[in-house]
Amino acid sequence: MAHTHRQWLIGLLLGACAMASAVAADEMDSPVYSCLKAWGKHPFGKNPEYKTLSTSVKVFGIGHDTVDAEPTNSPALVLVNPSVNVAGGSEIQVLNPYGWYCFRTTVSVMGGLTIKAHCKSHLATTSGDVLEVGNGEGDKGVTVMGSTQVERVGCD
Repeated sequence: MAHTHRQWLIGLLLGACAMASAVAADEMDSPVYSCLKAWGKHPFGKNPEYKTLSTSVKVFGIGHDTVDAEPTNSPALVLVNPSVNVAGGSEIQVLNPYGWYCFRTTVSVMGGLTIKAHCKSHLATTSGDVLEVGNGEGDKGVTVMGSTQVERVGCD
């Protein structure tokens, strides 16, 4: 019975990874355009340069969290690659006050994902949604028996 349970969890993880990859592959040449459209007014022009944060995968709480804690002196456009979280907690920290963070997607199965973002940063998804405090509850990305939430920090 334990062997079947382990196979089920491995299959679930592989399926979640495949879903995240399929969502990322279906996007336009530059996935940031949907975010720029969602924000409306932004300082980046028509063909912006951006940096990309790596994909984060955590299973049973094992793995690494995504962190962007380096502040810049001017607006910085950042694409946050997919986050996959299975049976545990995961956290994405986007702490640059001048950061404009564009999230590809998140996949959370039987776990919780918290996005900790600086108060002055801008957040959107490649599906064209602007993220605010608390509005990530289950409606952004793929969430099965879990939650995704946005928490603002550094609001002094």
